[in-house]
Amino acid sequence: MKEVLLIAIGSAVVNNVVLSQFLGLCPFFGVSKKTNTAAGMGVAVIFVITIASFVTSVLDKFILQKFDLVYLRTIVFILVIAALVQFVEMFLKKSVPSLYNALGVFLPLITTNCAVLGVALNNVQYGYGIGVSTVNGLATAVGFCIAIVIMASIREKMEYNAVPNPFRGSAIVLVTAGLMSIAFMGFSGVI
Repeated sequence: MKEVLLIAIGSAVVNNVVLSQFLGLCPFFGVSKKTNTAAGMGVAVIFVITIASFVTSVLDKFILQKFDLVYLRTIVFILVIAALVQFVEMFLKKSVPSLYNALGVFLPLITTNCAVLGVALNNVQYGYGIGVSTVNGLATAVGFCIAIVIMASIREKMEYNAVPNPFRGSAIVLVTAGLMSIAFMGFSGVI
């Protein structure tokens, strides 16, 4: 249990998928303009990464490894992720159309979000079982959600500040992301 807790804390904070591994930057920069939209994207990513971690671990253990088809991991994992994103997209379109419209093109981009595929491949590479893979996926997704919501709240506050002309737009966002990454590196000695 202690090992699983350390993996979860390490995945969420110490080895944050966005700020330490630099995966999933497209939705991180694209959807982090408003806090509520960022939180919606974070929840969608939490669902997709957690379920994808579980399903890909089950498929890998009981089909790909059993029948010596491990060379198909990447293709199978991408198909699983694409199916899950389609499910999330249909659910949001039907039940929360405002969030669906706010996420726009970034919702289907979860399919190509390298963080989702990266977590599934890391679970296999580290030799995690099904339960630990699911916990790692959940913790990694929570870390993504934390990072994107913090970035969105900072960007909302920056709108009311006088930013020098050379730093307006993408430049200040990249500087902010770099500073956030440095701040999260402070957790590196914790675990």
